[in-house]
This record gives sequence, C-alpha cells and structure tokens, in this order.
Amino acid sequence: MIDADTAWSIDANSVLMTGEARVVSEARPRRSQADRSAATRDALIAAARPLFAQHGFAGVGTETIVAAAGVTRGAMYHHFADKTELFAAVFEAVEIEVTERLATDFFASGETDPVAIMRLGARAWLDLCAEPEVQRIVLVEAPAVLGWIRWRAIGQAHGLGLVQGMLVGVMEAGRLPQQPVTPLAHVLMGALDEAALYIAQSDDPVQARAEMQAALDNVLDGLTI
Repeated sequence: MIDADTAWSIDANSVLMTGEARVVSEARPRRSQADRSAATRDALIAAARPLFAQHGFAGVGTETIVAAAGVTRGAMYHHFADKTELFAAVFEAVEIEVTERLATDFFASGETDPVAIMRLGARAWLDLCAEPEVQRIVLVEAPAVLGWIRWRAIGQAHGLGLVQGMLVGVMEAGRLPQQPVTPLAHVLMGALDEAALYIAQSDDPVQARAEMQAALDNVLDGLTI
C-alpha cells in the first residue's frame, strides 16, 4: 500500500542497466496531526468562501461545502460548531485580506502626506467594498448572519489598528489636534462602514459612491488642519 506521505519515482539508472523500471520511494517528512487539521480547516474556508459570495449564506448547504472542500461532514463539524461558525471564519479571512491589501496600497502609493494617506485609505476601502465578493460577504451577509455586534467586533479586530496608525501619523504631523486616538478611530470606522453599506444598498451605486466620497472628504476636511 502506498503511503500518502511518501513520494514515488522511477529509478533512471535501473532502466538504462536492465531495461526494467524500478520504482523507488523518497520519504517525505510526515505531516503532524496539527498540520493536517489546519489544512482541513483551510480547505473548508477556501471552499466556502466563493460559495457564500455567489449564493449567500442561506443558499449554500453544508453538503455542497464539504464536497467542494473534499472532506467529510464530520471533519467540518470537528472544526466548526455549525455553518454559522464556518461563515464567521470566512468573513474573518476576508477582513484580514482586505486589511492587508489596504496596507499594501498605502505603501505602494509612495504618498507621504498623512492626510492624503487617509483620503487614499477611504477611497481604497470603498473600491474594495465594490468588489462583488467583499460586498456580498462583508456588507450583505455578515451583518445578517452574525448580528451587528459580532460583525462590528470582527471588523474592528482587523481594521481598527490601521485607522489608529493613520490618525497617529496625522497628529504627529500637526495636522490634527492631539486627542485620544481610539474613540476617534471608532468614529471614522463607523463612517467608513456606513459609507460602504450605503453604496451596497443603493439602486445607483455609481452616484452613491460619488456622494459618499464627497461626504468622507468633507469629514476629513473638518477634522484636519
């Protein structure tokens, strides 16, 4: 019986010398139980993500998810109490990716003015939220499936630090009066979330985007010097 953790190949020297192929094994380090468990969890999240994005939470059954992931229902319930918890993991994965993409955009822009970076961040956030997958999972499904409080908590766990960092930069540059950073960061995150929700729920997202971009610019103008 072939071991899944062993690689198999043909011995070329054997073919040249005897005309017969000899199969040789190349032992690979066995994956630990923790590695296999993590791989199964990752596979479930990766399989569920496009399904939730395309069909919504209610439109996807667990049978479809486990089939796409290539695992059993038992494996799914070993990692997640129910479909809601799997969705929460998918939502968190999207939030992590969005935060990383925003940070990458900031550095790639080469912008050094802290206020301009905040404007760039607001625009980048709205751009990301216009992507169908992000919009469906983050703005449409997550608040309904997880409830407002948990939705906000997961979002803030990953985005709050980024907003706080931008505010500290603006204060250090003397463009914003010194004040407690965390409350102001919560206010700005609330404004950004509401802007994205407003656009997602609009019958005319292009017009809604223009209106919200102008509103956010006015907020930043009022805050900064």
